[in-house]
Amino acid sequence: MTTATQPRTDPHDSPAARTPLSRDWWVLVGLLLVNVAVAGGGSIASSSGVDGWYAEAAKPAWVPPNWVFAPVWTVLYVMMAVAAWLIWRRHGARTARTALVLYGVQLALNAAWTPVFFGAEQLGAGLVVILLLEVALVATIVAFHRLTPWVAWLLGPYLAWALYATTLNAGVLALA
Repeated sequence: MTTATQPRTDPHDSPAARTPLSRDWWVLVGLLLVNVAVAGGGSIASSSGVDGWYAEAAKPAWVPPNWVFAPVWTVLYVMMAVAAWLIWRRHGARTARTALVLYGVQLALNAAWTPVFFGAEQLGAGLVVILLLEVALVATIVAFHRLTPWVAWLLGPYLAWALYATTLNAGVLALA
């Protein structure tokens, strides 16, 4: 019998044993493509704001240069997709349903923040969205940890960056 905190020990009981490895890789590719879509949507939604109102906005002293964001988000999106894939692969969609739904919720909130903050210039609403994102992300990390603790750590850098982004959002709002 498998507990929620331990991976399955019977190799015939794992999702990997029930599905060909090539299908497993396609799930990873699918998760990466969903994250690429979120990142691409964010890039499109933020392009006019970053070069427009945000360039002229008063910002806190701890804002990094704009070029930092793309490489950081690239690494984070890959780590997020790999974490979700590992949870799916080790536990299957049925056992990991709650964790994977929470992953989808936080990803949807992630996708919503950029158009709200940069596109619509709604700094207060952006702060609400990013705070909801953090709640969903913490819930996702807890759910992943219950299934496979070390996989949850893959989301740690994302949580740290989201918290940092929250300080930036709040700082721009306070200075507006």
